[in-house]
Formats: sequence, C-alpha cells, structure tokens
Amino acid sequence: MKTKICFKCNKELEVSVKNFYKHGQMADGFLNKCKECTKKDVHVTRNAKIEYYREYDRKRGNRQSSEYGKKYRKENTDKYAATTILNNAVRDGRIKKLPCVVCNSTYRIHGHHKDYTKPLEVEWRCAAHHAKKHPRKRTL
Repeated sequence: MKTKICFKCNKELEVSVKNFYKHGQMADGFLNKCKECTKKDVHVTRNAKIEYYREYDRKRGNRQSSEYGKKYRKENTDKYAATTILNNAVRDGRIKKLPCVVCNSTYRIHGHHKDYTKPLEVEWRCAAHHAKKHPRKRTL
C-alpha cells in the first residue's frame, strides 16, 4: 500500500482516487493535496471571488449551447466526420477499442486520429493521455 502526505494538512493517506484527485503531471499520477483540503480551498477561493466565477460560469455555459455545437461542426467538418465514422464502427462492432497505448488503461478510452482523412486508423488512448496530445489554452 503506497501512501502520500498531503502538503496542506500533513495527513498520511493511501494513494488512491478515494483520497487524492488524479493529476497526470505528478510522478505518481495524483495531486499532492488530499481531496478534503482541495475542496476547502476551492470553496474559499470561489466565495472570495464569487462575482468573477459567476461571470465565468455564465460564459462557460454559453459555450455549451447548440449554437456552439453547430459552429464547431461547421468549422471542423473533417474532425466531426472522422469521429462520427469511428463511433459508428465501434457501436456496430466493426472496430474494438483497445487499451491505452501509453498506460494500458481500459478506462475512458478515446481514438486519437493522426489523420482525419483516415477515420478508422486511430491510436487508442485513455482520456488523460489523449488530452496531452491536444493541449488547450485554458483561461480563468
């Protein structure tokens, strides 16, 4: 049983999703702060800047609208088509999802397209490793 010490509360806890949030950039794959301390910090920070976060939430919600989806599909027709073809092939049993090529995980597997013109040629990656292939600029 591996353990880890939370840098905030100094408690020694078992390294698991029960006690720590996953974090792909950490050596052991988990944040160095326990879930309880993380939740407290988020609560304090959000309450201290509540107007900022309300505005952020409003903008973020708009991004998820049907207009956003229509715009994305129109601007990324090759990506959308490749994803649809792959998803249909998986659904119909013509293609089987494989474990992640990086960590061998079978949880939340995505097909990573190197070339969208070849929709059935994918590299299977877990969500965390797929996200690393597609870094996004995140703003707060």
